[in-house]
Order: sequence, then structure tokens, then C-alpha cells
Amino acid sequence: MITIVVPTYREAGNVSKLVDVVDAVMKDAKLEYEMLIVDDNSPDDIVEIVAGLANSFPVRLIQPNGREKDLSLSVVDGVREARFETVLVMDADLSHPPEMIPKIVKPLETDGSRFVVGSRYTNGGSFDRDWSLWRFFNSYIATMIARPLTECTDPMSGFFAFNRKLVDLDKLRPIGYKIGLELMVRGEFSGVSEVAIQFKNRKVGTSKMNFAQQWKYLRHLRRLYLHRFKGWAEFVHYGAVGASGFIVDVVFYYLSQFIGFEHQIARAISFWPAVSWNWALNRVTTFSERQRRPKAKQWFEFVVTSLIGFSVNWGIYFVLTSKVPFFDSYRLIALIVGIGCASIFNFTASTLFVYNEKRAN
Repeated sequence: MITIVVPTYREAGNVSKLVDVVDAVMKDAKLEYEMLIVDDNSPDDIVEIVAGLANSFPVRLIQPNGREKDLSLSVVDGVREARFETVLVMDADLSHPPEMIPKIVKPLETDGSRFVVGSRYTNGGSFDRDWSLWRFFNSYIATMIARPLTECTDPMSGFFAFNRKLVDLDKLRPIGYKIGLELMVRGEFSGVSEVAIQFKNRKVGTSKMNFAQQWKYLRHLRRLYLHRFKGWAEFVHYGAVGASGFIVDVVFYYLSQFIGFEHQIARAISFWPAVSWNWALNRVTTFSERQRRPKAKQWFEFVVTSLIGFSVNWGIYFVLTSKVPFFDSYRLIALIVGIGCASIFNFTASTLFVYNEKRAN
């Protein structure tokens, strides 16, 4: 007994054919099922189409209200409404081959604790040859940056099956469209099983992939990395922000000398634009999932803690350039050493004091 969840937005042209093909496959495999079309209030005739289909097929329409349009959230809504414990998710555009549904759910008969993925990358899997090089490249890069999160070779797949009892829906925090990756990382599954599929291009309608969705995917990845690797992920992100702040620091360091300041004074001046840059970028990226506090107050706290770190930074720079001829000749190296020594203190202070009010990742 299977609940098939199909998230849709502007897919009215595909739904009738999808239901016909799926019903034939399920009858042939002697599998009882229901299909939930979870639609993000599309401006098309999806309501009338599904109403007509419901007279002949076990299909019903769900159109959630009061939330943003998001295909991942549509899947979550569908899982909540499912009558059966085994849930299969697939796209409406027929890019996922319906004839593979029995094979996708088959592993759950012997081990219901697995998460089963219809994979394009495992042995025997393939893409439609009509894919452009750019689309393939995008998919490949998106897959590679997600691989540390899961053992699955195709974590981007939207064709998968699982036992809904192994997922706490209230703990899910998806953004965008890669709900499968969200479930793999946050679910209580014993592992991932992969079934090779031949992925096809849609024939009707247009892809929902655009820059906004790609940006959401990166935000989603960041949440999952924080969930899986916790403080280590924050530290790496904090370091990346610090690296960008280092560029700001160096630019103002040399600019101050160019307009006439002595190099040790220039070192002190360059701190202020760099620390403001780091505070702003950490607020909106590294610690964006934490509770926001008034900007002026938080900036002041960040500056105070950074000044302590800076005292270490500047002290090391001053001693090295004053006492060691090598560093006086290569002052940029002394600058890097000082920044490195202060980084761990700054991260610890930011985590425990400046951005200390955590929310669930």
C-alpha cells in the first residue's frame, strides 16, 4: 500500500497522462495506492482536471494555503496527508519513469528502514541525451557539493520512497525543491538504497529551475551542513567570511599607507572596515539561522570581542615586525600570522557571545 506524492506548480498539462500511466503500472504490479497531487495554487485548471480524474482513479488534490510557494513544502504537506506508511515521491512531468515505481518500493519490503532513491548516477542509470552541457554541469556540481552529507550517488534525485514513520516532519526545514536530500540527512534511516533509472526530459511545460532556486539550494545545503557537522561547518563558514574580510583589511592597510600613514598606524586603521564587513557578512550568512538582535548592539559586541582578538593580532604583528628582520622585510606574512592566531578566539567569542541565541538548523 503506497501513497504517491506529486508536488506540482503549473503542471496541468502533465497530470492526466501521469495518472493514466501510473495507474496502469500499479494495476499490473498488483499494488494498492493513492496519489496526492499537492499543488502550489497554480494559475491553471489543475482543480478541474484532478476533480475529473478522481472519478476514475484514487487521486486527490491538496492545495495548501497560508505559506510560501515551495515544492519541498508541498511534499511535506503530502506526507502529512498520506493514508499509507510507504510514501513515494515523484515529479509530475514524466521525467521519472512510472514503470520503475515497483522497483523503487521493492527494497522497502525486505528492509523498511532504508531510504530508496531512483538514481541517475548509479550503474545502469542515465540522463536524457537532450540535456545541454550547461544543465549537466549544473547538476554535476550541485551533486558533488552535497555528497559529504550522504552516501547516495544521486542526492539531487526527486524520485524516492521511504517509510514516513522514520521522519519527524516537524523537524524538517527544507528550502526550494531538493526535499529528498533533506529527508536523507534528517530522517532516521539505516542507509540509502539506489535503483538505476533513465531520467527523461519533460515534454510539456517548462522547468522550474532558475537562479532563485539555485540560491535556495545553496541556502538549504548550508542548513544541512550545519545540522550534520554543527560547529565545524560554522567554523569553516566563519573562516570563509574572514578570508573575504582579510581582503578588505589588506586593501585598507595599503590604501592607508598610500595616503601617508605609517605602516603600524595603517594596520590599526584597516581593522575598522574589515571588522564591519565581517560582522555584516556573518550576520546574514554564517549565523543567519540564529536569532536576530538589534544591529547597533550586535555590531558593538562584535567590535568589542574583535578588539580583544585584534590586540593579539596587532601585538603579534608589532613584535614580529619590530624584533624579527625577516618579518620586517615581509610584513604581509606577519599580518597573516597575526590574523591566524586571532581567528580561533574571534570564532569562539562570536559563537558564545555575539551570535549566541541558536535556532534549529
